[in-house]
Amino acid sequence: MSQAAATAAPSATTAAAEDGPLVRIDGLTRYFDVSKPFLNRVIEKAPKQYLRAVHDVSFSINAGETFALVGESGCGKSTVARMVAGLIQPSAGTVVFDGQDRAAARSSAEERRIRRRFQMIFQDPFASLNPRWRVDRIIAEPIRAFGLAADAQEIDHRVAELLKVVKLDPADGAKFPHEFSGGQRQRIAIARALSNKPEFIICDEPTSALDVSVQAQILNLMRDLQDEFGLTYLFISHNLAVVRHMATRIGVMYLGKLVEDAPSRDLFANPRHPYTRMLLDAVPDIDMTGRARTPVKGEVPNPINPPPGCTFHPRCPWAFDRCTVEEPMLKPVAPAHFASCHAVEDGRIETAAEAE
Repeated sequence: MSQAAATAAPSATTAAAEDGPLVRIDGLTRYFDVSKPFLNRVIEKAPKQYLRAVHDVSFSINAGETFALVGESGCGKSTVARMVAGLIQPSAGTVVFDGQDRAAARSSAEERRIRRRFQMIFQDPFASLNPRWRVDRIIAEPIRAFGLAADAQEIDHRVAELLKVVKLDPADGAKFPHEFSGGQRQRIAIARALSNKPEFIICDEPTSALDVSVQAQILNLMRDLQDEFGLTYLFISHNLAVVRHMATRIGVMYLGKLVEDAPSRDLFANPRHPYTRMLLDAVPDIDMTGRARTPVKGEVPNPINPPPGCTFHPRCPWAFDRCTVEEPMLKPVAPAHFASCHAVEDGRIETAAEAE
């Protein structure tokens, strides 16, 4: 292992891979109070209103994997990421890391030990970096916060090594964030994420604010870092091409719910849920296969007042009476492949595809 790898590599935890998933999300739910002010509600005799951002989401991530969450804007992907990171508290459900419920940490020291093993990369690298701090101070802050270095000299050495790891020059540490391009700023954000030697990194659309050519460079860097340091990613994106390149497993979200969960290869080869099929049909057919395609139709319903039954039924070409009254559950439809759809459960989608 290189000196840079030895500096930035996370402390290994093989027990998680042997005994179970590194991260397990059970029934994660989040509601936001979007009611009018109290006086308005009294005058208008209006009840409180709640927005269901995330509802009963469950999945697990094994050590070394990349689990991607995809879906249209507003489907709850980033809310899930922030709950997993501990930035907002769930209304219900648990986040279990390496067998330990984060909410059940018995002391601040115990929570601190768990928190050191997490990090997050945000969507906008300029907004997530302190513009008043030089780059070396930005990267060094987690090292100081968690007490990972004995003195200032060791901190400077680690910062220089981390800048090399993300393909920047150690001399760049003396500059401010505004002196860099968008791709370089995201490299700085990645270096900061690596500085406290995490095992699990939450990536909230880390390339969506970058040019396409720069996106590829950042994604390749993240893949290389994952292989070198054994990192585990929760990767949030709306770009299916990016997800195909990065993910081991993919979870598809719609209106706050997980509607399909499958290995990446299986999801792209044989998508089961109608929403997943529509998302894939919206991707341009570069190979000109002539395959019949069903474009995404309609608008995402209001999450304050979602449709009854399956929330996708107003836009679904395979919807039938049961879909309008009964909410589907996430059930296995193939080995390691899950979908929440009555039409899939009844075999209607396969029949419709054969009829085409």
